Amino acid sequence: MPRPPRRRRRPALLRAAPAALLAGLLSVAALPSHAAAQEPADAAAPAVYEAEDGELSGVVVESTAPGYSGTGYVAGFDEASDQVTLTVPDSPGGLHDLTVHYRAPYGQKTATLRLNGEGAGDVTFAATDTFSTVSAGRVLLREGANTVTIVNNWGWYEIDAISLAPSEPRPPHQVSGVPVDPDATPEARELLADLTANYGENILSGQQDMDSVRWLEDNVGKTPAVAGLDMMDYSPSRVERGTTSTEVENALAWDERGGITTFTWHWNAPAGLIDEPGKEWWRGFYTDATTFDVAAALADPQSAEYALLLRDIDAIAGELLRLQAADVPVLWRPLHEAEGGWFWWGAHGPGPAKELWNLMYDRMVNHHGLHNLIWVWNSVDPEWYPGDGTVDIVSADTYPPVGDHGPVSGTYEKLVELGGDRKLVALTETGSIPDPELLRAYEADWSWFTTWSGDFIQDGEHNPPDFLDRVYHDPGVITLDELPEWRSAGAC
Repeated sequence: MPRPPRRRRRPALLRAAPAALLAGLLSVAALPSHAAAQEPADAAAPAVYEAEDGELSGVVVESTAPGYSGTGYVAGFDEASDQVTLTVPDSPGGLHDLTVHYRAPYGQKTATLRLNGEGAGDVTFAATDTFSTVSAGRVLLREGANTVTIVNNWGWYEIDAISLAPSEPRPPHQVSGVPVDPDATPEARELLADLTANYGENILSGQQDMDSVRWLEDNVGKTPAVAGLDMMDYSPSRVERGTTSTEVENALAWDERGGITTFTWHWNAPAGLIDEPGKEWWRGFYTDATTFDVAAALADPQSAEYALLLRDIDAIAGELLRLQAADVPVLWRPLHEAEGGWFWWGAHGPGPAKELWNLMYDRMVNHHGLHNLIWVWNSVDPEWYPGDGTVDIVSADTYPPVGDHGPVSGTYEKLVELGGDRKLVALTETGSIPDPELLRAYEADWSWFTTWSGDFIQDGEHNPPDFLDRVYHDPGVITLDELPEWRSAGAC
């Protein structure tokens, strides 16, 4: 689900120009996947481009903070349009690893990147009082001159420089396809094995919400392979206020059609719902709509609050057991976006979030005997990772600016590193779908994507009709009608 707006010092909304096909780039990318003709990364030192030498818009060069390179650094990112553009002259083209040299003395921040004027995703700057570096993923340079632009997103940071080095061809993935649950059902094992066999070859299409799935069928003429559903209205603190849900029935019907089901859980807090205008009870999964303290609850297993956590987990386990009884495997993605802090399960830092994840795993798998679940972790920061022993797939939710159909390669590379390239990597929520041609060019091997519902799929801006048609008819994008053949190929 799209996160609530960040609190900015100056409110701003950034909208990128619509993405084009970048024909010049794609001519460079028309090389066999995972075998692009590139120089080894150690053939030369990374090329450094100083921010103070770039084209400045709304920002200024400063030199008061120690530790910068060159003659200064660029500061003053506080308005939506503030940016610095660096020119990379005489490039041979091809994939390059992009590193941003920065300082973020006012806490964690985010910048938006553009390559040659087109959206290239976001980069997150960890808080630091000294100049540091962060990987921004890969960029596909065209032959000749290129531009890299850093645009204010969540501002008040400083940019010292960028550096570029030729990317090494991606080695074969090391994903085993063996579930972390040793008693996983045959159906769960088969699904994970199929996803593993497909990894790096194709991407599965996915769509959140059955109404949006039907919209795709009516307007694009294709059906996604993966349907995203939500356990939200089975949350006890919602049920006691009158909510009902048919999402399990939706999953059963979808499985009958041969589709793949993924569930998230917008877990309404077990207690402490504020329930006032703007913080209504039905917004109780948001941190600002509840006083429930997950850290305090977990610290005292004898407390009423701890018992409420178990009550809620047990309630959802009961719904998932209905699916297990029908032999339906589930890509299970609870506690999503924990590191953002906007949901109560992430509001007290990584320790409680990881503890809650492992409690849920133990309760569902060992207490309730739920073995039809493939466990999908949904945060990128290594500090938040609960460990390989309870995670099958690592994933991220990204909402790039409208019209940015880039490959989200920076996030992809971080997830590959997070799982040691032994875990599948999935794009579990997105607004604008990444361009399949760019995914191949960037070797961004997302296992599947799930577009969020409502305007994200229907407004004609996040995903214009001609773009949706091209995505859903791309030979590398698996749709529902192709799943039987896809499964047969995976079993070979």
